[in-house]
Amino acid sequence: MYFNVVDTHAALFEIDQNLDRLVKNIELLNYLNPLNIEQEKKRFFASKFTEEPQFKYRKIKFSPFKLQRLFFNQRLERITDDDVRRLYRDIIYEYSGLIECIDTIGKGKSFYYNSLKVFGTPNERDVENARFILHFEDEDEGQKMDDRFTANDAVAYFEDFGKRYDFEFNIKQSTSISAAAMVLNASNTLVLKKNHKFSENQLKVLANHEIGVHLVTTHNGKSQPLKIFSNGFVNNTETQEGLAVLSEYMSGNLTLSRLKELAKRVIAADSLIKGYSFVDTFDLLYNQYKVPKDKAWQITLRIHRGGGFTKDYLYLTGLKKVYDYYQQNRDLGILLTGKVTLEDLPVIEKMTAMGLAIPSKHLTDSYATNHNTNTKLDFILRNLK
Repeated sequence: MYFNVVDTHAALFEIDQNLDRLVKNIELLNYLNPLNIEQEKKRFFASKFTEEPQFKYRKIKFSPFKLQRLFFNQRLERITDDDVRRLYRDIIYEYSGLIECIDTIGKGKSFYYNSLKVFGTPNERDVENARFILHFEDEDEGQKMDDRFTANDAVAYFEDFGKRYDFEFNIKQSTSISAAAMVLNASNTLVLKKNHKFSENQLKVLANHEIGVHLVTTHNGKSQPLKIFSNGFVNNTETQEGLAVLSEYMSGNLTLSRLKELAKRVIAADSLIKGYSFVDTFDLLYNQYKVPKDKAWQITLRIHRGGGFTKDYLYLTGLKKVYDYYQQNRDLGILLTGKVTLEDLPVIEKMTAMGLAIPSKHLTDSYATNHNTNTKLDFILRNLK
């Protein structure tokens, strides 16, 4: 059947293969994480939080203009189905936007405006939701975090956790990432921050988030007939991060403290549109919201890297959308078919019926049973606007 589908939709598969070859160059996070994070953190702290960090970034290994031209050279009119053709058209615009993001990293407002085009910015409702979460008193507030696990301990933990899934993945350590852990989709790699100390809860959160969802959708995407599922639909960040945080929730590891961190990311992302500098956003988190200095640095870094990166507000909006979807007893498995979006469910179902997509091969194990026992979390998630 697969070969018949390829024959019937030969033009579609040719375009899909072309885009797959081109998209390999544009793993945004590969370029966006500064190379000198630790040096600039020391300098920033030594200045008593008053000197703007001066970040350095990797050199681009491709010609942005030539790559964009190759994307727009695709003859989409050869795709016979209107919905599938629209999907690929929107994807090309999205990839073009990502190329512009990479091309302007470290070039101040130019990067920020390109980031806005791809990821958007929090609206007033999103900011109100964040403030609503931050009003709640945290059960574990004031308690010392048990950050005793090294990156080597984390490697062992994630290798063991990964055994519950029927796929292989790479793990490496790096000093040039802004998060404690991240997945590089193209190279099937879980990257850990080398000098980070992990708590037991954070190990569980990251395992369910990064392996349980991001690597699950990576491998499901790679098993699909079309590469678009692996490379990503338009605006897939919101759904993918929503699914990943839902996995933290379903496994019983989402804490109010973690939820408040996602809310603070919204506040920080909102500060960009108000014209805040790195120093201003750090000051807002550290002095007004009483975020500890290391955590305030990390959130501010994530938001200001490149020149202003708004993506982090999507974790909370994505969680709300996916949580509501789950509460309606709808199928989470279809959202794991690759790097897909809630908004494109109708076209995924249509493509499955056409033989252009297959059901998810790997399923997030935490979705089998809801282990959350924190009623306050449910109250908050139900009442977000």
